[in-house]
Amino acid sequence: MTDTSSAPDLQAFEQHRRMIFGIAYRMLGSIADAEDLVQDTWLRWSQVTGPVANPGGYLARTVTNLALNRLDSAAVRRESYVGPWLPEPLVSEPDATEDVERAETVSLAVLVLLESLSPLERAVFVLKEVFGFSYKEIAESLDRTEAACRQVGSRAKAHVHAGRPRYDAPPELRRRATDEFLAACVGGDLNRMLELLAPDVTSWTDGGGVVQAARRPIHGADQVARFILGLFRKLGEHAAARPVLVNGQPGLLLTLDGAVDSVTVFDFVEGPDGEPRIAAMRAVRNPHKLTHLTTGGSGA
Repeated sequence: MTDTSSAPDLQAFEQHRRMIFGIAYRMLGSIADAEDLVQDTWLRWSQVTGPVANPGGYLARTVTNLALNRLDSAAVRRESYVGPWLPEPLVSEPDATEDVERAETVSLAVLVLLESLSPLERAVFVLKEVFGFSYKEIAESLDRTEAACRQVGSRAKAHVHAGRPRYDAPPELRRRATDEFLAACVGGDLNRMLELLAPDVTSWTDGGGVVQAARRPIHGADQVARFILGLFRKLGEHAAARPVLVNGQPGLLLTLDGAVDSVTVFDFVEGPDGEPRIAAMRAVRNPHKLTHLTTGGSGA
C-alpha cells in the first residue's frame, strides 16, 4: 500500500487548499462549512492508494460533490431562516493585495446570486467561470455529459451576469466613497449621507433571529439613511467603525465595546456627476457568522 501520509501527498493537497476552500465557500456561502469540507476532502485524499494523474482535478471533484451533498441540508435550514440570509463575510484590511477578478466572483452580491441557482448550476458556474475547468473535466466530475454541462453553464452564466452589479468604479473611488459615508454616519450628517446614497438604494441586514435586525429589506435613500443614523445614535460612544474589505469589496466593520457587532459591504452605481453612489448595503449581524473574525479563516 502506498504511504498516503508521505510529504508529496501533503504537498499536493496544500498546493490546492485555496482552491478547495474557494469551491466549498462559493457553493455553500459558509466559512465554517467550507472549512469542514476542506477537512473532509483531506480525509478522502489521505485514503487514496496509488498515484493520481491530476491531483487538482481529483480534489476539485471531491469537494464539489461533498458540497452538493451538503446543500440538501443547507436548503432545509434556510427555509426556516429568520430575515434575509447573507453569506458569511471574508474580511481583510483595505490595503490587502486582491486578485480583482477572483474577488469579484466571491463578492456578497455574486454569492447571493449563486444562492438563486440550482445546486448543479452553481457547481458548473464555480468550476468553469471561477476556476477555469473545461466542460469535459466538469462533466467527468459531476457524472454528466459534456453537452449537458455546457448548457447548464451557459444558463448559469447568463443569470449571474444579468444580476451582478454593472458599475466598475476604480477601487480607490469606491474606497473613498465608503470612507466619506462612514464619516457622514459618525458625524450625523444626514444631507451628506443622502448625497452618497443612490435614490433607490436597498439595505439588507442578516441577524438570523439571533440579534435585533430589520427582517425585511429597507428601500430608498431617506429610509436607509435615517435607519443607519438611528443605529449610530443608539450605539453611541460604545461603537467604533473602520473601513475593511469584505469579500474583496469596500465595507465597514463595526465593533461594540470592542466586540465585532456587524460587517457591512456596499455595491455602487455611477451618480449623475460620475462619482460612485451606494446602491446596495448588505450587513451581517448574526454573531454565528462573525466568529471567524477573531479565530481566523481561509482565503478564497
